[in-house]
Amino acid sequence: MTFLTRSATGYSTWRLIADQLRSEIVDGSFAPETKMPTEGELADRFGVHRNTIRQSIAVLVEEGLVARRQGSGTFVVPHTLLVHRIGLRTRLSNSARQPDATSNRPIASEIVANPPQEVASRLRLEGRPALQIETVADVNGTTIARSTAWFDVALTPDLDVHLRQTRSVTKALRAVGIDDYVRTWSAVSARIANRVEAEDMNLPSGSIVLVVRSVNSLLDGTPLQYTSTRFRADRVELDIDFSDLAGH
Repeated sequence: MTFLTRSATGYSTWRLIADQLRSEIVDGSFAPETKMPTEGELADRFGVHRNTIRQSIAVLVEEGLVARRQGSGTFVVPHTLLVHRIGLRTRLSNSARQPDATSNRPIASEIVANPPQEVASRLRLEGRPALQIETVADVNGTTIARSTAWFDVALTPDLDVHLRQTRSVTKALRAVGIDDYVRTWSAVSARIANRVEAEDMNLPSGSIVLVVRSVNSLLDGTPLQYTSTRFRADRVELDIDFSDLAGH
């Protein structure tokens, strides 16, 4: 039996159970079209009341991971897990099975005179302004990520204009004369999605997002881009690949 209790931070038991079941669905422990255990069986497993289980299952239904079938039970819905590879030349479009089905939708952009300290430090701005661009990424019609990207304005003039036209950071950078760049730093964490992220990615309250903070640099080592990308944890798996680092 798996016992879960309300955490010291106030994170409710039903959410902890939903997180556990979500993880088991995503990693394949509950395969697509598999019938989930009954509310009674899950209540026994976690040592909670059925009402608690009912709340957990309701979240998974809202996320589209499971579906209730009248008179038959609750079943795992077939879903696609995007494996996003983090390597020397990370591109989200390369992670999708159909790159043409991947798009970045610019939401907003502005030049910020005094960007956050981490941005200024990672980009070595030394007092220069930065271009901030907010985008959401869609794969096969599903929004799977929201990104906040920062660029050194001196290196990327009119980048926001080109991004709105091309809907691709790679193409926009090429338009300003930058043909290649590489990932030089990444950090991965997880947290609960905030209100804006939940709205953008159509997530229920309390859903988890994977947060990837990263720096891309020019081939001579000059920092080019600092990005914080928040991925839907129920739709994206991060694969950190070191094979392409050979010789660098």
